[in-house]
Amino acid sequence: MTARLRLVMADPAPPRRLRTGSRLDKYRIVRRLGEGGFAVVYQAHDTIEDRAVALKIPDVCSDEGIQSLDDVHREVRIMASLAHPNVLPLKDARFIDDQFVMAFPMGEESLHDRLSRRLARATTVSYIRQMTAAVAHAHERRILHRDLKPENFILFPNSQICLTDFGLARTQRRGQLISASGTVGYIAPEQAMGKPTYRSDVFSLGLIIYKMLSGSLPEYPFEAPLPAYAKLRKGLHQDFIDWVRKSIDPKPQRRFRDAIAMHNALERIRVVISDKTPSTRSARKTIRRAA
Repeated sequence: MTARLRLVMADPAPPRRLRTGSRLDKYRIVRRLGEGGFAVVYQAHDTIEDRAVALKIPDVCSDEGIQSLDDVHREVRIMASLAHPNVLPLKDARFIDDQFVMAFPMGEESLHDRLSRRLARATTVSYIRQMTAAVAHAHERRILHRDLKPENFILFPNSQICLTDFGLARTQRRGQLISASGTVGYIAPEQAMGKPTYRSDVFSLGLIIYKMLSGSLPEYPFEAPLPAYAKLRKGLHQDFIDWVRKSIDPKPQRRFRDAIAMHNALERIRVVISDKTPSTRSARKTIRRAA
């Protein structure tokens, strides 16, 4: 079921710093989590529902590349149109005391933070399947994310991971000209030239996955051998390695056409994506017995 949110128009006021303990309607500010792009994110407590939430407060008065209310409303409508267990749900979006506030469930940490510590291979593979499913869901609805990076994947209990931050997202239309926005290090070559497609999101997601598996991030232009390639290959089935390499091919036409195709290809090899998974060991035993 698609969420429906009502937007209440108001004249935006200059953003103000929110102190610990200050209130925005039912939300009490706990701490400032970070700032990036055109928004500040806070941890807050929903005093009515008695739960922790993350509040994103866009800066619609930024002096550097002003983000208009139309941009903010576009982000809200895009997120409201998505309903998937691996896409962070938007719970509230409205003006409070002249501040536009977006409320989300509060996660444990970002994938960026989690990658600073050792991540078990089985958990990594689980995250990869969820992340690919999330981007595939967006592409099914003709939505380009355009800013896939570890910071925009949020971890929750029970090894759940959710995609968030659709501030740069756009609905894909033929012949549509889009600015070369994105994050350096994860942006596809054609996106850097202002020509993003679904294949650009595939590229960015592929780079995140490469970093998760190898601990290193390739830099464009890619030259063999890729950094930490030996670590990437350790314990992985060749089909999975080929899947990763196809995702980050510098030439768009050689990549998966979109995250839907990328996700489908991953599901077809899910029983062999790690040589250390129980399913693969069982398969090997069966082969030996048959021999």
